[in-house]
Parts: sequence; C-alpha cells; structure tokens
Amino acid sequence: MITLRHLSIALPLAALTFALAVMPVTTSPASAAEKTMGFFITSVGPGNGGNLGGLEGADAYCTKLAADSGAAGAAGKTWRAYLSTEEDGKRGISARSRIGEGPWYNALGELIAVDLDQLHLNPNIVLRTALDEKGNRVNGRGESPNKHDILTGTMADGTAYFPDDKDHTCSNWTSNGEGSAQVGHHDRHGGGNTSWNSAHASRGCSQEDLAKTGGTGLFMCFAAD
Repeated sequence: MITLRHLSIALPLAALTFALAVMPVTTSPASAAEKTMGFFITSVGPGNGGNLGGLEGADAYCTKLAADSGAAGAAGKTWRAYLSTEEDGKRGISARSRIGEGPWYNALGELIAVDLDQLHLNPNIVLRTALDEKGNRVNGRGESPNKHDILTGTMADGTAYFPDDKDHTCSNWTSNGEGSAQVGHHDRHGGGNTSWNSAHASRGCSQEDLAKTGGTGLFMCFAAD
C-alpha cells in the first residue's frame, strides 16, 4: 500500500528527475577557455628576411599579431615563436622547450595537438588547419605566391641543431643576408618531404632568397600557457 509518507518522498524525487532531464547542457567556462586560440602562423612576416630581431623580437611579433587578431583570450596569453637557436660548442635553445605543454587549438577551435609528443609525432597540421591569427588559410604549394616555407631552425623532433659548420637559424634570427634557415612545410607538401617543421634549408636569409625557396618569412606562434 502506498502511503502519504511514500508520496511525499516520491513526488519531490520525480520533480528533480524531470528538472535534470530538461536542463540545458552548457559548456563550462573552463572547457570553453581550453579551446581558445593557442596556435597560428603569422599572416605576414616582419618583412626583413630571416632577421626577426632574435627570439625576443619574434616573440614580440607573435604577441602583437595575437593581440590584433581579435580572437577571444588571445591577448592574455604568453606567446612564443616556434624557433630554435644555435650556440658555439653546445646545442642551442630548442623550439619545443619554449612553447609550453599544450593542448593547442587554431583560430577556429580545431585541435592541433594535445601535447608536445603528439605535436612532434602526429600533429593536426595540414593546409586546412594551419591557419593564421585571423583564421585564414595560408597559401601552400601550387598557389601564388607560395608561402609554405615556415621558418623554424629546428630538427624534426623540435630540438635545436648540434654545433656544425652550417647556419640553420639565419644567425639566430638576426640576418637578412648571409646564412640559411631550416624551414618546415605547413601544407605537408613539396620536394617529397611532408615535415611541418624541418623540410629543408632556405637558399639564404634575405627576403628575396626566402621567396625563391617557397616562403615569405612566416613562422609559427604557440601559446605557452
């Protein structure tokens, strides 16, 4: 027999169950924040070839473009250029050590990589996803002008080169003439090499030489926090 006592308990429980069923599902502020832009290719380079003002200048350029992009949350992040350096007698600063731990999303909220391992083994970096700070696609191979050479100065695992007799970083991003820079292909095409961060060396460090090998002095920026 159902008593009044049983009904007094059952009715509130039924009402609660109904309320939970019809309650709209919302994204928590934390979840939304996690998908804010944390990766982009510079829409334009500084225009001085491989001279980016060193790492400090390149980082500042990333910060400026992020702030000007209008992307939610971008202005409050710590931005780092994905660039390595070289030093005499020892390995220089590695790009992978500068950019935080991930995850990173592009300007449209698409996941690029969850962490450093995925970024350097199997990232979601292709022509469609490797966007600039405003969410625009960057020209790839076969388009005019070709912009797929992205400055990195980095080996495929994201680490700096050991000392050798070659310049891989346009004199640590201060040369717009002599030297060379290792570049990646953001579209994963060209020359039989699909590496996004270490495809080949540039012809030189001037703006003209960068263009001759398929680039315009663009580089990648990551949010380190």
